[in-house]
Amino acid sequence: MPGGLLLSGAVAALLTTVLPVRHASSPVFDDPPPDKIVINVATVNGSGCPQGTTAVAVSEDNTAFTVTYSAYLAQVGGNSDPTAFRKNCQLNLVVHVPQGFTYAIASADYRGFASLQRGASGAQKASYYFQGSSNTSSKNHPFNGPYDDNWQANDSTDVAQLVWAPCGVQRNFNINTELRVNAGTSAPGAVSFMTMDSTDGDISTVYHMAWEHCPGS
Repeated sequence: MPGGLLLSGAVAALLTTVLPVRHASSPVFDDPPPDKIVINVATVNGSGCPQGTTAVAVSEDNTAFTVTYSAYLAQVGGNSDPTAFRKNCQLNLVVHVPQGFTYAIASADYRGFASLQRGASGAQKASYYFQGSSNTSSKNHPFNGPYDDNWQANDSTDVAQLVWAPCGVQRNFNINTELRVNAGTSAPGAVSFMTMDSTDGDISTVYHMAWEHCPGS
Protein backbone atom coordinates (compact mmCIF):
# COMPACT_ATOMS: atom_id res chain seq x y z
CA MET A 1 0.00 0.00 0.00
CA PRO A 2 1.44 3.44 -0.86
CA GLY A 3 2.72 5.12 2.28
CA GLY A 4 0.82 8.29 1.50
CA LEU A 5 -2.60 6.72 1.22
CA LEU A 6 -5.11 9.17 2.67
CA LEU A 7 -8.27 8.02 4.40
CA SER A 8 -10.99 10.32 5.60
CA GLY A 9 -14.10 9.88 7.63
CA ALA A 10 -13.63 9.78 11.43
CA VAL A 11 -10.20 10.91 13.70
CA ALA A 12 -6.02 17.46 13.99
CA ALA A 13 -3.53 17.07 16.24
CA LEU A 14 -2.47 13.68 17.50
CA LEU A 15 -1.89 14.46 20.40
CA THR A 16 1.78 14.58 24.94
CA THR A 17 0.19 15.04 28.29
CA VAL A 18 -1.80 11.93 29.02
CA LEU A 19 -5.30 12.58 30.30
CA PRO A 20 -6.28 11.51 33.80
CA VAL A 21 -7.68 8.00 33.69
CA ARG A 22 -11.41 7.71 34.32
CA HIS A 23 -12.59 5.33 36.99
CA ALA A 24 -14.52 2.23 35.96
CA SER A 25 -17.53 3.57 37.83
CA SER A 26 -17.95 6.40 35.33
CA PRO A 27 -17.59 5.01 31.79
CA VAL A 28 -18.90 8.17 30.13
CA PHE A 29 -16.98 9.65 27.24
CA ASP A 30 -17.30 12.91 25.37
CA ASP A 31 -19.17 12.96 22.09
CA PRO A 32 -17.02 12.39 18.98
CA PRO A 33 -15.67 15.61 17.44
CA PRO A 34 -18.00 17.04 14.80
CA ASP A 35 -15.20 17.66 12.30
CA LYS A 36 -14.00 14.94 9.99
CA ILE A 37 -10.97 12.90 10.96
CA VAL A 38 -8.13 12.04 8.60
CA ILE A 39 -5.97 8.94 8.85
CA ASN A 40 -2.76 8.57 6.87
CA VAL A 41 -1.27 5.10 6.59
CA ALA A 42 2.41 5.81 7.22
CA THR A 43 3.57 2.22 6.78
CA VAL A 44 2.12 -1.27 6.40
CA ASN A 45 4.56 -4.07 7.11
CA GLY A 46 4.26 -7.80 7.57
CA SER A 47 3.80 -11.16 5.92
CA GLY A 48 0.04 -10.96 6.43
CA CYS A 49 -0.43 -7.71 4.56
CA PRO A 50 1.60 -7.61 1.33
CA GLN A 51 1.61 -4.27 -0.47
CA GLY A 52 -1.77 -3.42 -1.91
CA THR A 53 -3.77 -5.87 0.24
CA THR A 54 -4.76 -3.59 3.14
CA ALA A 55 -7.03 -0.54 3.32
CA VAL A 56 -8.29 1.77 6.07
CA ALA A 57 -11.55 3.75 6.20
CA VAL A 58 -13.25 5.84 8.89
CA SER A 59 -16.92 5.82 9.86
CA GLU A 60 -19.01 8.90 9.13
CA ASP A 61 -19.90 9.34 12.80
CA ASN A 62 -16.25 9.39 13.92
CA THR A 63 -16.69 6.41 16.26
CA ALA A 64 -14.70 3.71 14.44
CA PHE A 65 -12.29 2.96 11.64
CA THR A 66 -12.03 -0.18 9.57
CA VAL A 67 -9.00 -2.10 8.36
CA THR A 68 -9.60 -4.42 5.43
CA TYR A 69 -7.24 -7.31 4.69
CA SER A 70 -7.37 -9.43 1.54
CA ALA A 71 -4.33 -11.74 1.86
CA TYR A 72 -4.01 -12.56 5.57
CA LEU A 73 -3.56 -16.36 5.82
CA ALA A 74 -1.57 -18.59 8.21
CA GLN A 75 -1.28 -22.28 7.31
CA VAL A 76 0.49 -25.54 8.18
CA GLY A 77 0.56 -29.00 6.62
CA GLY A 78 0.50 -30.26 3.03
CA ASN A 79 2.79 -28.21 0.81
CA SER A 80 2.67 -25.16 3.09
CA ASP A 81 5.78 -23.03 3.28
CA PRO A 82 7.59 -23.72 6.58
CA THR A 83 7.23 -20.05 7.55
CA ALA A 84 3.51 -19.84 6.70
CA PHE A 85 2.39 -21.00 10.17
CA ARG A 86 2.69 -17.41 11.42
CA LYS A 87 1.59 -14.22 9.66
CA ASN A 88 1.59 -10.72 11.06
CA CYS A 89 0.80 -7.18 10.04
CA GLN A 90 1.86 -3.90 11.62
CA LEU A 91 -0.04 -0.76 10.70
CA ASN A 92 1.55 2.58 11.52
CA LEU A 93 -1.19 5.20 11.35
CA VAL A 94 -0.98 8.98 11.44
CA VAL A 95 -4.31 9.97 12.97
CA HIS A 96 -5.27 13.65 12.68
CA VAL A 97 -8.05 14.61 15.08
CA PRO A 98 -9.68 18.02 15.57
CA GLN A 99 -7.83 20.42 17.86
CA GLY A 100 -8.59 19.91 21.53
CA PHE A 101 -9.55 16.23 21.32
CA THR A 102 -7.81 12.98 22.15
CA TYR A 103 -8.89 9.38 21.63
CA ALA A 104 -8.37 5.81 22.81
CA ILE A 105 -9.18 2.48 21.21
CA ALA A 106 -11.98 1.12 23.40
CA SER A 107 -12.49 -2.17 21.58
CA ALA A 108 -11.64 -4.02 18.39
CA ASP A 109 -13.64 -6.68 16.54
CA TYR A 110 -11.87 -9.33 14.47
CA ARG A 111 -13.31 -12.08 12.33
CA GLY A 112 -12.27 -14.54 9.68
CA PHE A 113 -12.37 -18.25 8.84
CA ALA A 114 -10.48 -21.16 10.38
CA SER A 115 -10.06 -24.79 9.34
CA LEU A 116 -8.19 -26.59 12.12
CA GLN A 117 -7.74 -30.36 12.08
CA ARG A 118 -8.21 -32.44 15.24
CA GLY A 119 -5.11 -31.91 17.37
CA ALA A 120 -4.21 -28.62 15.66
CA SER A 121 -4.57 -25.17 17.20
CA GLY A 122 -4.58 -21.55 16.12
CA ALA A 123 -4.46 -18.10 17.69
CA GLN A 124 -5.20 -14.50 16.85
CA LYS A 125 -3.23 -11.83 18.70
CA ALA A 126 -3.15 -8.05 18.61
CA SER A 127 -1.23 -5.32 20.40
CA TYR A 128 -1.77 -1.57 20.35
CA TYR A 129 0.55 1.28 21.30
CA PHE A 130 1.36 4.90 20.55
CA GLN A 131 4.73 5.89 19.14
CA GLY A 132 7.21 6.51 21.94
CA SER A 133 4.92 5.11 24.63
CA SER A 134 5.75 2.22 26.93
CA ASN A 135 2.04 1.50 27.44
CA THR A 136 1.08 -1.46 25.27
CA SER A 137 -2.22 -3.28 25.26
CA SER A 138 -2.11 -6.90 24.05
CA LYS A 139 -4.82 -9.54 23.61
CA ASN A 140 -4.63 -13.21 22.58
CA HIS A 141 -7.47 -15.45 21.38
CA PRO A 142 -6.81 -19.23 21.07
CA PHE A 143 -8.76 -21.71 18.91
CA ASN A 144 -8.56 -25.51 19.02
CA GLY A 145 -9.32 -28.15 16.40
CA PRO A 146 -11.38 -29.73 15.18
CA TYR A 147 -12.77 -26.40 13.95
CA ASP A 148 -14.14 -25.55 10.51
CA ASP A 149 -16.13 -22.34 10.64
CA ASN A 150 -16.02 -18.57 10.81
CA TRP A 151 -14.30 -17.21 13.89
CA GLN A 152 -14.79 -14.01 15.80
CA ALA A 153 -12.77 -12.26 18.51
CA ASN A 154 -13.24 -9.05 20.45
CA ASP A 155 -10.60 -7.04 22.29
CA SER A 156 -12.29 -4.90 24.94
CA THR A 157 -10.39 -2.64 27.32
CA ASP A 158 -11.62 -1.72 30.80
CA VAL A 159 -12.33 1.98 31.08
CA ALA A 160 -9.62 2.44 33.71
CA GLN A 161 -7.07 0.77 31.43
CA LEU A 162 -7.66 2.81 28.27
CA VAL A 163 -4.47 4.25 26.78
CA TRP A 164 -5.19 7.77 25.53
CA ALA A 165 -3.30 9.53 22.76
CA PRO A 166 -1.16 12.31 24.24
CA CYS A 167 -2.46 15.86 23.83
CA GLY A 168 -0.42 18.54 22.10
CA VAL A 169 2.05 16.31 20.24
CA GLN A 170 1.49 14.03 17.30
CA ARG A 171 2.17 10.36 18.00
CA ASN A 172 1.59 7.67 15.42
CA PHE A 173 -0.69 4.80 16.43
CA ASN A 174 0.55 1.24 15.89
CA ILE A 175 -1.58 -1.88 15.52
CA ASN A 176 0.30 -5.17 15.36
CA THR A 177 -1.84 -8.23 14.59
CA GLU A 178 -0.86 -11.88 14.24
CA LEU A 179 -2.34 -15.18 13.10
CA ARG A 180 -0.60 -18.40 14.15
CA VAL A 181 -1.41 -22.05 13.41
CA ASN A 182 0.20 -25.10 15.06
CA ALA A 183 -0.12 -28.61 13.61
CA GLY A 184 0.09 -30.14 17.08
CA THR A 185 -0.94 -33.79 17.07
CA SER A 186 -2.94 -33.60 13.85
CA ALA A 187 -2.38 -36.25 11.19
CA PRO A 188 0.88 -35.91 9.21
CA GLY A 189 0.36 -33.71 6.17
CA ALA A 190 -3.11 -32.55 7.30
CA VAL A 191 -3.68 -28.90 6.35
CA SER A 192 -4.88 -26.40 8.95
CA PHE A 193 -5.24 -22.68 8.40
CA MET A 194 -6.64 -19.41 9.74
CA THR A 195 -7.48 -16.36 7.70
CA MET A 196 -8.61 -12.82 8.34
CA ASP A 197 -10.47 -12.93 4.99
CA SER A 198 -14.10 -13.59 4.16
CA THR A 199 -15.18 -15.79 1.28
CA ASP A 200 -15.07 -12.80 -1.03
CA GLY A 201 -11.50 -12.06 -0.01
CA ASP A 202 -12.48 -8.93 1.87
CA ILE A 203 -12.94 -8.77 5.65
CA SER A 204 -13.25 -5.79 7.98
CA THR A 205 -11.64 -5.35 11.37
CA VAL A 206 -13.39 -2.52 13.22
CA TYR A 207 -11.68 -0.42 15.88
CA HIS A 208 -14.10 1.48 18.13
CA MET A 209 -12.89 4.82 19.44
CA ALA A 210 -13.55 6.64 22.69
CA TRP A 211 -13.14 10.44 22.80
CA GLU A 212 -12.11 13.02 25.39
CA HIS A 213 -11.48 16.76 25.40
CA CYS A 214 -7.87 17.64 26.11
CA PRO A 215 -7.27 19.51 29.41
CA GLY A 216 -7.84 23.24 29.00
CA SER A 217 -9.72 22.92 25.70
